[in-house]
Amino acid sequence: MENTEQIWGITPPIATTLPTAAETHSTHLLLEELRHQNTFESVAETKKRERVLADLQRMADEFVRRVAKEREPQNEVLIRDARGEVFTYGSYCLGVYGPGSDIDTLVTAPKYVTRDDYFKYFPSLLQEMAPKGAITDLTAVEDAFVPIIKFEYWGISIDLIFSRIATLKQFPPHGHLNLTNNEYLRGLDDRELRSLNGTRVTKEILNLVPEQSTFRLALRAIKLWAQRRAIYANIIGFPGGVVWAMMVARVCQLYPRAASATIVAKFFQIMKAWHWPQPVQLKKIEDGPLNVRVWNPKIYKSDSYHLMPVITPAYPQMCATFNITHSTMAVIQRELERGFDLTSKIRANKLAWKDLFVKHTFFTSDHKYYLAIIATSTTKEAHKVWSGFVESKVRVLVGDLDRVESVAIARPFNKGYERAHRVKNDQETEEVQNGSLAYRVKDDDSQDDVKVKENDADGKGDDKTETNPGAEQENGQPNSNVKPEPTEQKIKMEDVADASVLGTKIYTTTHYVGLELAQGAKSLNLSYQVDAFKSMCGQWEKYDPNLNYLSVQHVKNTNLPDDVFEPGEVKPTRPLKKAVAMKRNASSEVRRAKWWMANIATIAGISKIIPLIFEEAVN
Repeated sequence: MENTEQIWGITPPIATTLPTAAETHSTHLLLEELRHQNTFESVAETKKRERVLADLQRMADEFVRRVAKEREPQNEVLIRDARGEVFTYGSYCLGVYGPGSDIDTLVTAPKYVTRDDYFKYFPSLLQEMAPKGAITDLTAVEDAFVPIIKFEYWGISIDLIFSRIATLKQFPPHGHLNLTNNEYLRGLDDRELRSLNGTRVTKEILNLVPEQSTFRLALRAIKLWAQRRAIYANIIGFPGGVVWAMMVARVCQLYPRAASATIVAKFFQIMKAWHWPQPVQLKKIEDGPLNVRVWNPKIYKSDSYHLMPVITPAYPQMCATFNITHSTMAVIQRELERGFDLTSKIRANKLAWKDLFVKHTFFTSDHKYYLAIIATSTTKEAHKVWSGFVESKVRVLVGDLDRVESVAIARPFNKGYERAHRVKNDQETEEVQNGSLAYRVKDDDSQDDVKVKENDADGKGDDKTETNPGAEQENGQPNSNVKPEPTEQKIKMEDVADASVLGTKIYTTTHYVGLELAQGAKSLNLSYQVDAFKSMCGQWEKYDPNLNYLSVQHVKNTNLPDDVFEPGEVKPTRPLKKAVAMKRNASSEVRRAKWWMANIATIAGISKIIPLIFEEAVN
């Protein structure tokens, strides 16, 4: 009998057996653990998201209607039937969102609506049509790589992007516009293509997995694992949510009937042994209607340099992991090995699922030496732009550190620490720029302080960075010759607006890079790499020395600030001098005892002679 079973992906499946009772039970335990870990949000919160999206759809329709009236005020049919279409992408579209997740959202419009119209009308429409007070933290970034409007709607973070559909002057009824149709890509510029890409990729992923519910539960587990192990951040050089989704989807294709728990275990088994740079693909690369570049390492030399290529399934196919470095790849592979070991023990009932989701030890025990990349700005708005740019370039510094012979691994932490400070003079400003937390203020310190986002911690102490990191260390450990450039123009207090007796607010974002030294390394001079990084950032067209500053400091693990440690974590400490002295004294006592044992016979003989000599002397 002919086998007509569907083949998912580009190769036949590895196994098509149905789940065993034990595998089904393990999936139930995994689901319970994910609920215990608070990865699912309440029904009420989900309903709120749906209401927000419904409101955004109403606004999109009104937006298109107003542009239609402006373009063709006499065309009643065009105005009557004018509508836009709102799509989601990312975690919400995939169905793996949780408490606090944002909603990645796309507004599409007919061909007569431009991106300029979007930024002209939509920000004001949000304020006009939303309930009073519902919209907060509204920011429009027109010149971003993907132009975006960011805001919060009833406390839900929204990233709203835009594209027109250049082949349609009128949209079909809501729900009938299928963006996976490649013909809708015609006539778009690069930014519009990038805007459409998120929704197209997400839809394709869902269409290419055998069982969506199995995929979603497995993906929730892998996302939580990656977040807990601090290897979840596309901008820093680790896989982002879409990449982890494509990797999980590929495993689902290889085991189309497996239970979610089995998919999670097979994920680690398959991915730890993957023959990189062989790409992870969900479908064969296809041709399309555009004259655009499609990932192909045989044609494009730069594509052959991708270390862990994961290829998006939507045309035009691209590598979603182009920014992974040698160091981040090594960290990912190490974590995949660890995940395989844990899931093997979980399947053997030697461990529980909670053991897979144990938090990383990046600050507590993984490294002795760190680089602290500190971006500073004098205004909140300037800092959003400057810190975002610096964050996007951290992976460039990591790539340069990979080429230093003394560095085995340069591991960037996947989140930055944002802090606010209040300073009164240039000396205090310079101290903050170089890592001090002595002047840090809480978010509610004053009315002019907008909340500064924190990552995983609550600030409590000072950042005692090395004041002269280039100097020799007494303990003979490698030193890091990292120092500020002497020619830099630092922020002056007289350049800061509204300075007062209470001091002036300045803002910092610090990214940490943990360093693992190569075996036998005796010294570590990173001044060339650091200076090149700072020079690159300083040449950015939007860099303003009166608003922005960048410092890179060497920090030992014992000098890490308190706010990078969560409650219950133990901060590394220096050995106490008293303990060292006691150890030395103990060693002296041991040597003294050995001497006595070696010379006890001689001493005993002398002790017998002394009384006789004394007696003769008396007589």
